[in-house]
Amino acid sequence: MSDAAQPSAAEVRAAAEAVKAALDRHLDAVERRSGQDDPAVYAAFDELAAAAEVYDELLYDTYDEVTPFEIPGSDTLPAYTGPEEPSALSVLIRRDYTVAEPQRLLHQAQRIADLDPDAADEAVGNGVVGNGVERADAAGVVGSSVHAALGVLFGEFEPDEIASRHKEFGLEEGDSTLWVAAADDPAEPGEWLSTPFDQADPERVVCRFDVSAVFDEELGDDDGLLEALDKDR
Repeated sequence: MSDAAQPSAAEVRAAAEAVKAALDRHLDAVERRSGQDDPAVYAAFDELAAAAEVYDELLYDTYDEVTPFEIPGSDTLPAYTGPEEPSALSVLIRRDYTVAEPQRLLHQAQRIADLDPDAADEAVGNGVVGNGVERADAAGVVGSSVHAALGVLFGEFEPDEIASRHKEFGLEEGDSTLWVAAADDPAEPGEWLSTPFDQADPERVVCRFDVSAVFDEELGDDDGLLEALDKDR
């Protein structure tokens, strides 16, 4: 940070006072809470987290010091507002991949197309290969187009199988998440196919399961701290 942008001691002090005031408001909201999911408590919590984050940043920028607080991330879900005993569910899954080895992906897709020409034809029929490609040419295109190869791969295998065999297909896993969300009623066939992700309402998520390399990094940091403590003993 440049000297011109360096926060002043007064700004740090003001941020500390803001944390104290937010602490008082949070405690007051907790003491007056009207139920388990009182919105006033959630609002006070968010205000306290925001004030603590500002203070933490200013303290570090000015004095190169940190606080013992762990500021909660913004990826936490809001309070649940769905039915207490849901009779219908939507399972929403996101998995990110990097095409780490394109040639491996192309080779595997071509192998699938050679064994099952209908797989390549279906990719063309779904608009995966692109305009100007005839069905008869589909199998030949698969081995030279990542776009087409992905269409064949994901058309041939279930997502769970791709996840378990991703390296075989030249893919590298990124973050993934699974949300189990409550629905009021079962959806009618074809009802949401045109906009499948519009119903991803965080306030109706019953539970979620996240996988990310960042969790492994945090664990690694903790392991390093434990090793350092062991050496000091």
